[in-house]
Amino acid sequence: MRAPIYILGLDTSAAHCAVALMRDGVIIERVAEDMSKGQAERLMGLIDEVMVRNGVTYSDLSAIGVGVGPGNFTGIRIGVSAARGLALGLGIPAYGIDGFDQREGYNPDAPYQCVPAPRDQMYVRRGSVAAMQGRDLLDQIPDEPSPADLAASVAQLAHSRWPDPAPAPAPYYLRAPDAAPARDAPPTILP
Repeated sequence: MRAPIYILGLDTSAAHCAVALMRDGVIIERVAEDMSKGQAERLMGLIDEVMVRNGVTYSDLSAIGVGVGPGNFTGIRIGVSAARGLALGLGIPAYGIDGFDQREGYNPDAPYQCVPAPRDQMYVRRGSVAAMQGRDLLDQIPDEPSPADLAASVAQLAHSRWPDPAPAPAPYYLRAPDAAPARDAPPTILP
């Protein structure tokens, strides 16, 4: 009898922390918590809780999927770091799933895939072109999936890629970070 295939899906690309667990191609649990900060402290505990509730250990995992953005700079790095660390430690593949593919997996019939962007804008993909767009397409834009549904979509897409090898997930940015180096000169250090 073959062991079940467990895939863990993670998404921390916005003001949430979301985890989904899949067994043999079926999502068995999806959970999300809204949070504007604290994802780094909460993510591993949330993963543990989902796995314990379902009687799954880390050694049972076959692969990990993680949302790589576009989205919140820090949140994306938290999710990607967790997925890469777990995959490396467990010797399993980690698949980076961008936000457009997450939404297409959730709603394959939508004419556009739209990811929320700063300042009431959206990243919009139609076909294979990604670009920044205004709110003029609102009547054609599908509803935004819940964070738990985004994590489930990540798990499903990772499952579709498993067992193929994967490059290590990396953040997917469509714009430069808003942060800039300090304008003040650093203090002089005296001997």
